[in-house]
Amino acid sequence: MEQAAAVVGIDVSKATLDVALVQGGKNAEVRQYANDAAGVKALATWLKQRRAREAHVCLEATGTYGDAVALALYQAGYRVSVVNPARIKGYGQSQLKRNKTDRLDAVLIADFCRTQQPELWTPPDPVWLELRAMARHLVDLKSMRQQEKNRLGVETSTKVQEVLEAHITFIDHQIEDLEQDIQRFIDQHPDLKRDRELLVSIPGLSDLSASLLLAEVPDLRAFGSARQLVAFAGLNPQQRTSGSSVRGQTPLSKMGSPTLRRVLYMPALAAQRFNPILAPWAAQLKARGKSKMETLGAVMRKLLVLAYGVLKSGQPFDPAFSTAAP
Repeated sequence: MEQAAAVVGIDVSKATLDVALVQGGKNAEVRQYANDAAGVKALATWLKQRRAREAHVCLEATGTYGDAVALALYQAGYRVSVVNPARIKGYGQSQLKRNKTDRLDAVLIADFCRTQQPELWTPPDPVWLELRAMARHLVDLKSMRQQEKNRLGVETSTKVQEVLEAHITFIDHQIEDLEQDIQRFIDQHPDLKRDRELLVSIPGLSDLSASLLLAEVPDLRAFGSARQLVAFAGLNPQQRTSGSSVRGQTPLSKMGSPTLRRVLYMPALAAQRFNPILAPWAAQLKARGKSKMETLGAVMRKLLVLAYGVLKSGQPFDPAFSTAAP
């Protein structure tokens, strides 16, 4: 007979899966598996042996490291939740958890799953997964190119300089080809093409930056509000005042997607110069004493709100209409 109310917490890393199973009011059973196909298969077999076939499985959203295990367990019939790490961290703090290891994190995730009953996850569209893979590889290539340029700037060996220059040229070609592949890929899918056209109506977002934004979030419209999307990106301000003793800059929470923030960085630089809504607003922030980075963060946040607005409404950007920043 299946035991009721089984929950599984999985702490995901690049190489391993630390798993905590809690059922029947008993203490957690903890195991570790390799984060590969064989490890996931062994995990599923163990859960079956423990009569936990109807368990609710929770893991943190860790990008590609957790994708395979989430999909495999979903396809095996488990209820799966993929949770923003910020929620797990906040829950741990509320429980006064001070120690941190992978095994303890798995137990914490299982307890979060048991008490909070997070929303269930469904696999993303394979089309979006392909787009995200290409977009993230493009980001990696650009990072690699910058690293090689940094080395070139300090290298004294003529031979090594030649090698670096040849490698940079090779990467440049790869970047150019991949950017074109991404645009062609979006052109082949009407929904993505429509969304890109809506996004590029916002001054500051180019075809490429709009494509990268679409690649990082499966559907911006799926968020219940612009505020939720801003929090997902980690662009919500983090207040750090206490009475009158603590003052200074208001940093971003950064408890969200770092890749999404990187995608918005360059468009925000353009938007604070050329966007008819954001440019004067950025100037006002600077006049009020906001630093360059505070202003840029605010413009990134507002740009994301505008992106949410045009996709949610299905209408292109209208400079005569402005929404308040969250």
